[in-house]
Amino acid sequence: MKTLQVIKILGLAYLSLILALPVQAQPEQAQTQNGVENLPLPLDEVRMFTEVLNRIRSAYVEPIDDKTLLENAIRGMLAGIDPHSSYLVNEEFDNLQEMTTGEFGGLGVQVGVNNGFITIISPVDGSPADIAGIKAGDIVIKIDDTPTSDITINETTDLMRGPPGTDIVLTILREGLDEALEITVTRDIITANSVRSRILEPGFGYIRLSQFITGTGREINTALENLHLSDTELQGLILDLRNNPGGVLQAAVDVVDAFISEGLIVYTEGRETNSYSQFNATPANPSRGVPLIVLINQGSASASEVVAGALQDHNRAIIMGTQSFGKGSVQTVLPLANNRAIKLTTALYYTPNGRSIQALGITPNIIVRQGRLTSLPENPASYREEDLEGHLENESLTGSIPEALDLTGQEVIISDYQLNEALNILKGLTLLRAQPY
Repeated sequence: MKTLQVIKILGLAYLSLILALPVQAQPEQAQTQNGVENLPLPLDEVRMFTEVLNRIRSAYVEPIDDKTLLENAIRGMLAGIDPHSSYLVNEEFDNLQEMTTGEFGGLGVQVGVNNGFITIISPVDGSPADIAGIKAGDIVIKIDDTPTSDITINETTDLMRGPPGTDIVLTILREGLDEALEITVTRDIITANSVRSRILEPGFGYIRLSQFITGTGREINTALENLHLSDTELQGLILDLRNNPGGVLQAAVDVVDAFISEGLIVYTEGRETNSYSQFNATPANPSRGVPLIVLINQGSASASEVVAGALQDHNRAIIMGTQSFGKGSVQTVLPLANNRAIKLTTALYYTPNGRSIQALGITPNIIVRQGRLTSLPENPASYREEDLEGHLENESLTGSIPEALDLTGQEVIISDYQLNEALNILKGLTLLRAQPY
């Protein structure tokens, strides 16, 4: 058995024994300490842990101090519950706060646990990981010389962090490849701009939302205002949530609120009464009701799914792309003594129609898998009516002819099949909306 695993087992046994001692005298009653209910523990399991504790104390190859046992016991308990609960000590808590404000050091990648493997949920746009070629769905099997099978998700994050300018080698498995890849990534200070926007073609706007941080709601309102101030009246909009790993729930609420003017956005439910909350839209509508398409994929998680699910339930947007990640749980940071805290899953969130996203994700209205779009040159030998000898002239040519929208000049569209399909459907929606009936 590996050293780390032995430590965690020993620590868990030791901690369970300590927690059990105050309640053994009256096992049928729950006790309350500092406002927290302490439920009685099963005595048979406590005895088993005690036996394991004594065996390891007497036979393990080297002594282990009690502090180490307790720290690893807490980590082991939380890591064993779900992939998102964790124990935060000193700088780990500070790192979490940095990520929610949008500036942090490291690779710029969101990781999780999938089927027991450390898996890339999504790299942040423009981050060192993104530039190096790390992709959503990559399985990390080694960080430098450390196998990820021997470490927790928090320890994985710690290893990825480091001074800007230093290199780290990630060994990954990628679907479709027979051999592992070794990718060198240079650490840097990650300053994430959560919202980017542009005009794709006259009348059609694009907003890329890479993550949800504290100021995302303000940024989305500014982007909408700027798009509406463009030279051509805004007729349609694409909101790109692909490979967006989520973030602050309130930021997701603010984004949805920018597109609807009434109704429920999301609600959360858990075991405790204070875990229930709901968020509703305000009357303001910066989007001005323009037709909307939202792009998602397997890297769209958490807050991204809140946005896609709410807009889908309100029939405010057409959701396109592929099935989202399915992270529908809410984590609460609970402070402890000695500059410690636990990040604990306390609730699940639900779309306005009561759908739980957990382990299911959001199913697009139109499934479009990513592909490669190639623009073929026009055949110079092709014939049209105007090439035929003696053809009739069109008397209306003296009037104005609408200028055709040429996609070949838009590199971002040509290189992105899903985005191109979304734009085509958005044009169709706009045409139908403009037709008198």
